[in-house]
Amino acid sequence: QVQLVESGGGLVQPGGSLRVSCAASGFTFRIYAMSWYRQGPGKERELVAIISSSGGVTNYADSVKGRFTISRDNAKNTVYLQMNSLKPEDTAVYYCSAEVRSYRYWGQGTQVTVSS
Repeated sequence: QVQLVESGGGLVQPGGSLRVSCAASGFTFRIYAMSWYRQGPGKERELVAIISSSGGVTNYADSVKGRFTISRDNAKNTVYLQMNSLKPEDTAVYYCSAEVRSYRYWGQGTQVTVSS
């Protein structure tokens, strides 16, 4: 079965950096686009970044452009989100997601808190 397991969240000061990872299994990772979403306190879940199957095409929410970078390692079945210049408004649970055979799968999420 499809499994997505996030890791790497934590507490970081404003202006700091953090990298979250998502290990995928149960499907042919290399042929599917992958995405990161987040849900802040009292907010709806929003798309943060998406990467094509090969990694050659990426897109970002306007709020994170220039600060976040999505990447993937198809040999390790893992997708990453490098977050730099973090702001308090980036505080959220970050979810890895994949749409496999027309069904959207989600990981359990990893908490990222940006606070001094």
